[in-house]
Amino acid sequence: MKSLNFGKIEKAAGDTVRQVVALQQGIPTEKTKDIVKLIKDMKLKVQSEIQKDQVRVRAKKIDDLQSVIKMLKEKDFDFHIDFSNYR
Repeated sequence: MKSLNFGKIEKAAGDTVRQVVALQQGIPTEKTKDIVKLIKDMKLKVQSEIQKDQVRVRAKKIDDLQSVIKMLKEKDFDFHIDFSNYR
């Protein structure tokens, strides 16, 4: 449900209402900087970079990547976060 952005509810003809729902693709640009800052504050040996609407995290140790994923899952963001290919 976090990947859906609900618009205003508008009155339509008769007893019906209409609402525009937009599907979020990627992370909002202003939020990517916050995610990178959170990762850097962990003081792990990982490199994080912003790629358009994604944040890419690289590390030599898979344990460091798993620590970053665990921390991000524990945070309650107002948008959907998906993790892929952490190898």
